[in-house]
Amino acid sequence: MTGRSHGLSLDLVERAHPALTEAELAPLLAAYPGLGTAFALAWHSPRPFAASAILRTSRGSLFVKRHDARVRSTAELQEEHAFIAHLRAHGLGAHGLCVPAVLEARGGATAVAGPAGTYELHALGEGEDLYREAHSWTPAANEADAEAIGFALGRLHRAAAGFAAPARRTRLLVAGDSLIRAPDLQNSLADRVASDPRLAGALRGRPWRRDVGRALLGWHEAVRPHLPAMAPLWAHGDLHASNLLWRDGAVSAVLDFGLANRASAVFDLATAIERNAIAWLRLSPGCTDIGRAALACALLRGYDAARPRPPQEARALRHVLPVVHLDFALSELVYFHAVTASGRDQEAAYTDFLLGHAEWFATPDGRRFLASLPDRAHAC
Repeated sequence: MTGRSHGLSLDLVERAHPALTEAELAPLLAAYPGLGTAFALAWHSPRPFAASAILRTSRGSLFVKRHDARVRSTAELQEEHAFIAHLRAHGLGAHGLCVPAVLEARGGATAVAGPAGTYELHALGEGEDLYREAHSWTPAANEADAEAIGFALGRLHRAAAGFAAPARRTRLLVAGDSLIRAPDLQNSLADRVASDPRLAGALRGRPWRRDVGRALLGWHEAVRPHLPAMAPLWAHGDLHASNLLWRDGAVSAVLDFGLANRASAVFDLATAIERNAIAWLRLSPGCTDIGRAALACALLRGYDAARPRPPQEARALRHVLPVVHLDFALSELVYFHAVTASGRDQEAAYTDFLLGHAEWFATPDGRRFLASLPDRAHAC
């Protein structure tokens, strides 16, 4: 699948970022001691925001990813690599669950700048990639998988405790909860527009104040009493089934920390439910029954088995879920405006993602889904 990638629906589209080639990777490997020489690209990832592949070398296989330099610098990549190193050093590798190591180039850098972009290399994780071709907005296949996802996330959060790095310096294609925590959503967004010409350009001509007030403001205000339950914690930001490896029905490895950022456990759990228990790509004017309450409850059961939630976190969850996408939706909008210049994708990011996800929670189906989430931990 070198020529196509996932789009914003269930279709495949032309790649925004050219597929990796052996010719470009040969000089890159020379910067990494002990990897041998490149001789085959075994598989190209269909994920849309970067170019990734499994590379077979004379010393073994590894995972390589190239980012557009406008999306990630070496310093920005090393922020997420520091989080990975913390998880590996603080217990996530115990009992069969691991985070693959980021490989170091000569001099100790974990990211390398090249003529075509910014590169990172990872060891391969152990386990089966059951969801390799799955889009990030497709639900888990069954309750057992959802429960395993929740269990893995709970263990990740336990390992993340103590990682005190500040929020990432970039807002482009990262998760986060800064707007969720904002005391005034519209004024905070106006300040962001004023300080970020790319966001201003992406929103130019759109009645965003009116739209945000209509679709998001009520949900945002409902979160405010629950902010004390959202203690800062670095979050994965995209724990979808396709970012995991599996063995014997359990998660064996956690992958892809590209969206990771300082947020909270509640935020990350809400994101996991949004990714794994709502069939967003099936949403249409004639089909709003896309919530999979049984999957959400299974995910919560698994999470509470690994990291029992305090009651205040359990009560906060349903209030965070309708706005958990805010920061990432805006960052995706900027990406489609400033990096890929895709008008079609900008429209989808604004109408279907930023506004549409919150609007669905206001439908009868969306409200039923929220009501299915228990206010008490261990209630599913």
